[in-house]
Formats: sequence, structure tokens, C-alpha cells
Amino acid sequence: MTRHCNSKTTVAALVGAPVRDVNGAVLGRIREFVVLPAQDSSRVYGLVLKTSGSARNATGNMVAVEHIEISPEGLHLVAEAQLVPLPDDPTLVLLERDLLDQQIIDVHGRKVVRVNDVYLCWEQTAEPASRLNLRISEVEVGLQGAIRRLIKGLPASTVEAIASRFSPSVIPWEFVDLIDPSRRVRLKVDQDRLSGMHPSDLADILEDLAPPERQALFESLDEEVAAETLEEVQPKLQKSLIQSLDSEHVAGIVEEMDPGAAADLLAELPEEKSEAILEEMDPEERQEVEELLEFSHNSAAGRMTTEYVALAETAKVADVLTALRDFEGDIELITDIYLIGGDGRLNGLIPVVRILLTSVDTPLVDLPHAHLVTCHVDASGRKVAELFDKYNLRSLPVIDAENKLVGVVHAEQVIALLRTGK
Repeated sequence: MTRHCNSKTTVAALVGAPVRDVNGAVLGRIREFVVLPAQDSSRVYGLVLKTSGSARNATGNMVAVEHIEISPEGLHLVAEAQLVPLPDDPTLVLLERDLLDQQIIDVHGRKVVRVNDVYLCWEQTAEPASRLNLRISEVEVGLQGAIRRLIKGLPASTVEAIASRFSPSVIPWEFVDLIDPSRRVRLKVDQDRLSGMHPSDLADILEDLAPPERQALFESLDEEVAAETLEEVQPKLQKSLIQSLDSEHVAGIVEEMDPGAAADLLAELPEEKSEAILEEMDPEERQEVEELLEFSHNSAAGRMTTEYVALAETAKVADVLTALRDFEGDIELITDIYLIGGDGRLNGLIPVVRILLTSVDTPLVDLPHAHLVTCHVDASGRKVAELFDKYNLRSLPVIDAENKLVGVVHAEQVIALLRTGK
């Protein structure tokens, strides 16, 4: 249905505005705006009035917006209008209390912003004729809304003249969702949109949000996106985000994480919590993580992942393509293919780029091998970082005492190591 905005106003402009009865006498002044998201998240259902002698928390001072008319003198009630209690609706939201000064996420700017004002539109309804609707159109997150509220009390024309000197910064209301039961707000983002955001951007947003909004946003993510994002945040925040989640939910997220990152996370948790999460995991993923938990966090093995692509020396390029298609980890991290000899030892590596430019029937042993640099499972984090720096590595295979491949350290793990200083 096409809607036409007859006139535009704001919450800041309407708060305190008089509402007159049918005789023209001031019945009260606007205190709040009632929205019922379960019915219509963009429609202002009613206005709460501050009447003479009414208590601050009076509940019988609401008038339905459809019972209001606009005249040259301002807002006044139609003949059948009456003051009624607030609806008994658990989703009820009061705009000034629950929206102004709250944090929301600006997806386009990939940052957290604060709501300074709310733009409203008066609409004329067709049925019943000449009745009004009041709809939310945008939220103001810039200086214009802040200035308008700061100088409220001056004549309306003066307020608008000063506020208009500042450029508006708005987010359309259709991108804002009200979170129940805390009545906090966040930008409404469907899963496709969340998946399109880089995990580092989501991590930055989570770190900037206040705890209630942070938790609500994290819990809204699907398990794959939550896992990628969790890998990007600091350990202290990781623990905070999963603290209130049940073990089964956390297990689903951990299973989507890189095994090395999952082991790092569980190692930071209390033993009881860690064991409860492991119990809920699928046996195969649990075994991988448990094996990594055996290693020191500051060793190469403690930094490695068990998600890599390794093939027998007798394999061909076609086998690599099949392995890459079947790979269930983060395919973007695979830069090299590791070659395993008949004795199970690591014998070489070939960059993926070389393989993709070669005929599918070509044996891997016939391709030029890159210089093989390895480290032992007990190598320190400092040693790992030195090898990456010295040889300009993209990945570093980790071997055991028998020269068998047990894992791989990727460049992003080294960056995290240098960033945390651990």
C-alpha cells in the first residue's frame, strides 16, 4: 500500500505539545508515543498525555492517534475520543523512553550510533475518511536531532532554524528492529545481510555496543556467522558473549569455528563449562578440538588448525580440485597443498595458484614445489612469528617428531599473536 506523508514532524518537536478537547481547552501535553510492534512496528498507536494533576506514571492518559485531528490551532480530539489505559501488550514500546539515546547499528557505515530523535509522518487514512495515522519514518543519529533536543523550549520556528544549519543523518525506520524484552534497539539486518558483512566489522560493532544490545545482536546471528565473528573478538569478550548461552547453543557455534580457534576459546573457559560444551559437540569435531587442547596455547601446536588440504604424492591436479570442492573449512585460507609420502611424512608443498593453472591430468610431483619451511609442535609463538617474517610465509606446516604433518598455522593466527602480545 502506497502511503503519503501529509506533514513531517519529530518526537522532539511533539513532546510537550498541547492537545485540546472538542471545546478547545488544553486537555494535556504529549509525554510519550505508544508503538505496538506485534501489530505494526511503524505505526504510533497512541499518545500519552500529561494532564493536570496526573502522576508521572499514570496509565489512564493515552488517546488513540486515530481520535486526533490537526487544525490551525494544533492538535485536538474528535468528539468520541477518550483517555484510556495503555494497552496490555508485552511488546509495547514508548518511543522517548525506549528509543531516544539508545544505540543502534548503522550497517552502511559499519558502526554503532546513538538515536537523537525520531522523524514522524502524519498520514490521512481512506477508511475511515479524514482520520489520521502517525508513522515513524526515520531515526536521526546526527547533530541535527541532538541540537533540536538541546534547545527545546525555544519557539518552534527558532528551534528548526538552528537545527536546520546541521545536515541530517538518518536511518530509515524499516532498518530498525525493537528487541524484546529489553526494549533495546538495533538495526534490523536479515541473515543474508549479516553474512555479507566482514566478521571483523561485526566484531568491532559488538565491542562498541552496550552489553544488552551486544548480547541481543550476537544471539540473533546464525551459527556460522556467530562463529566467524567470535574468532575476531578478544578472549574476554568471547567469554562474555557465550556466558549466558546454553551449552548446546555454544556447541553449535564452536563446531563452525576453526578447530584451533575453538580450542583457544574453550581453554579460556572454566573447566566445567568447557566440558559441558564438548559433550554437546559432534564426536568428530570434539576429537579435533580435544586433541588441540592438549597443546600449550603459546606453542605452534596451540596456534595451528587441523583444517588444511594434504594429498598423497601420487595425486593429480584433478584430485586437488575435488579436495577443494569437498573442503568444509574456510577455503579462503587454503594457499598451499601439502604432499604426503608413502611413509606418511610431509615431503613438499605446492601453491594453489600453480595448481589451478595446470592441466587436470598433471601429477602433482611434476609441478614445481615451493620451498618447504616447517616447525615442530613445541616451537614457541615467537619462533613461529620469526619464521613467517623471515620467509614471508602465508602458512606454516607443523610437524611432529616423525616429520608427519599435524596442523598448519595461517598468517591470521600470527597476526592475532602479535596483536595480543601472547
